Amino acid sequence: MEASLYNAAAEGNIEVFNNKQGLQLESLKTPNQDNVLHVNLATEETVKFSIIKIFSVGFVPAYPFLNLFVTMIKREKKSDFIEQILSKCPSLLFQTNAKGQTPLHVAARYGHSAIVKLLIKSCAKAIDGDLELGMDQVSAVREMLRITDQESNTALHEAAGCGNVEVVKALLEFEVPDFPYSANKKQETPLYIAAKRGDGGVLSVILDKSKSAAHGGPHGRTALHAAAMAGDAEAIRIILEKKGNLTKERDEDGHTPLHYAAHLGSRLSVVEELLKRDVSAAYIGDKKRGMTPLLMAAREGNGGTRAKILSLCPDCCEKVDNKGLNLLHYTAFKDCLPIREFCF
Repeated sequence: MEASLYNAAAEGNIEVFNNKQGLQLESLKTPNQDNVLHVNLATEETVKFSIIKIFSVGFVPAYPFLNLFVTMIKREKKSDFIEQILSKCPSLLFQTNAKGQTPLHVAARYGHSAIVKLLIKSCAKAIDGDLELGMDQVSAVREMLRITDQESNTALHEAAGCGNVEVVKALLEFEVPDFPYSANKKQETPLYIAAKRGDGGVLSVILDKSKSAAHGGPHGRTALHAAAMAGDAEAIRIILEKKGNLTKERDEDGHTPLHYAAHLGSRLSVVEELLKRDVSAAYIGDKKRGMTPLLMAAREGNGGTRAKILSLCPDCCEKVDNKGLNLLHYTAFKDCLPIREFCF
């Protein structure tokens, strides 16, 4: 791709492409195999200083309005450019770059919700916004939605990592509710990625729209493990509303989500959210040492977590690890305050 065309693609300058006679858009590629759409979507447009100066000189309060105004201009310009490019060469939708990513992957990663909707509409060849699509059109959309890159990420994986709720909604609108989005090469499903971010909004959409949403992650962890590691009580609540059986799920090391909350000293609301669903998780020991979450909290010196677990499961202080060590031993090792009153 020659420099003038690359710059025009990055800036969203459609006139340059309109003025080029006999241009073969499908053959324009960067060394990374990005096409015109990839380049545009991955480039944050800049606004000329002169525009900012006109609005802001001598009027400091204009900045909030200016930011909104600039954002609206950028989005409208990008949408218009992509729509016109696709009218010239629809096949760009399915072209992948060196990483195996389609323009939809890139749009989802950067949270361009309007562009994601535009790409889906263009793929379906909907006319005048008509949503009464035929099965062939819906099938074409689903085919694009399910394309995986070299890391086995779909556009939904990218959207979950970005955290834009509107993008996630758009990607799932035409998808089969029972379609299970599988894990990528990092063994992370879209649900796991959203949970890792502690993103309750995205989690809600995925769980509501996708009945078969896979919850797995690396090392045998689940989305609930990820939410516990993120320390987000709201994310945990949302997951447990749909998948209440995950509280006792153990990873490869035998750790439950409560183990992670105890080890990391998560917010007490996280511990409470996990235990109010199923207190039995407090009695589960890990594989290596048979440590319960309570013993782990004591080992790490997380006094608040320890007290919260004891307040909800007072008799779990009787549990010992594989070496016969109990709560008092671990408390003494960590030189914490005496907690004899909790147990006797």
